[in-house]
Amino acid sequence: MKNILTRFSVLLAFLLSGSVTSLASSDSSSTLVYTFDIKEMIAPPVWRTTKNAINEAEKLNADLIIIHMNTYGGTLDDADSIRTKILTTNIPVYVFIDKNAASAGALISIACDSIFMAPGSSIGAATVVNQTGEQMPDKYQSYMRSMMRATAEAKNRNPDIAQAMVDPKVSVPGISDSGQVLTFTVSEAIKHNYCEAQVEGIPELLKHAGLDDYTLVKHELSATDTIIGWLINPFVSGILIMLIIGGIYFELQTPGIGFPLAAAVVAAVLYFAPLYLEGLAANWEIIIFIIGVILIAVEIFAIPGFGVAGVLGLVLMITGLTLSMVSNIETDNITVNLSQITKALSIVIIAFFLAIAGSIYLSKKLFTSHAFGNLALTKTQQAGEGYTSASKEYQKMIGRNATAYTDLRPAGKIIVDNELFDATARTGMIEKNSEVVVTGYVNAQLVVKKI
Repeated sequence: MKNILTRFSVLLAFLLSGSVTSLASSDSSSTLVYTFDIKEMIAPPVWRTTKNAINEAEKLNADLIIIHMNTYGGTLDDADSIRTKILTTNIPVYVFIDKNAASAGALISIACDSIFMAPGSSIGAATVVNQTGEQMPDKYQSYMRSMMRATAEAKNRNPDIAQAMVDPKVSVPGISDSGQVLTFTVSEAIKHNYCEAQVEGIPELLKHAGLDDYTLVKHELSATDTIIGWLINPFVSGILIMLIIGGIYFELQTPGIGFPLAAAVVAAVLYFAPLYLEGLAANWEIIIFIIGVILIAVEIFAIPGFGVAGVLGLVLMITGLTLSMVSNIETDNITVNLSQITKALSIVIIAFFLAIAGSIYLSKKLFTSHAFGNLALTKTQQAGEGYTSASKEYQKMIGRNATAYTDLRPAGKIIVDNELFDATARTGMIEKNSEVVVTGYVNAQLVVKKI
């Protein structure tokens, strides 16, 4: 009775919020069936949807979960996460393949307790390929083969068949001996225990499973879920990284605080916030990114040249951006999927260099184009018009002693014969009232070093 009351109260809350889209029965004691769709490329948004759907089904104490699938595959790490989530839930999971369960979709399907297929559907072709469709090296195929075998064994299916869906060299007598990657039609899948039955839809699936009295609850994405799913897409993440780096670059090239910094801050919030909400970005990962930005600013404004602080700042920024995209990173228990790290690092590095190259190109266009003439001084000061240079006077001052009127960090002012001059420290920082010697001049500034 307690279980029935709990289920009824949760269902009532879902009904009031509009999450229940289909009810086959209003009896709270009927079988509760929770469904969600996988009808796109397997990627972080699909992993997020699967995780949330299964978590909600567990909160509802659902009796059965059904995945409505039609996918050509996607990223291996996200497929593995989905597979693991399915294998670890205590609720039986069925999959209804509505035309396609290829590659990563095949792995997810094999992880389910029962497989049903619509007429004309297929399952298989799980060879690991890159973004151009070329087959990846054997170490990736080996990992996929072992994962497919282990998943098939966990669900009492022939592991050799699962392995043949990845590797064309694997021969299964009477099934696959043609040297081609294995793909099953509906009838072949039924014959070899990779499909329970051919059905036209979920109602027929439930009827075949012997369920006549059931309540059907379909998972619906909220506006927040949709936005987060879009923001954690690798392509969008790459764009945000470009805005972060580009904004910081432009801000360092211009005086004061303006639009570039605002754009970088907004992009950083949009990048880290959804990853933090998803449990991917930890506090320390965001902190090391911020420390990296601070170190680069210190290197540029306080320390001449580009040394240890700048390099360390770049490393920390890249590390923070990369690790924030990867799950299972804990300071006391690091269990890292190297493929996830490689993928995330590639996105960050590519976006980083595109941002720098794009910023340099845009800065040249902005400050040299006539369309933006007000942004830069283009008039040339000619000597014939009365403009002169103080280079001769500055040259005479080389070798003279002076006193630092202000701290030089590295720029400041010095006193020479009771007269103030702009100056720059040749190395490091020079404190106020220190004795200095003039060693040169550049850009109408004296260059000094501490005596």
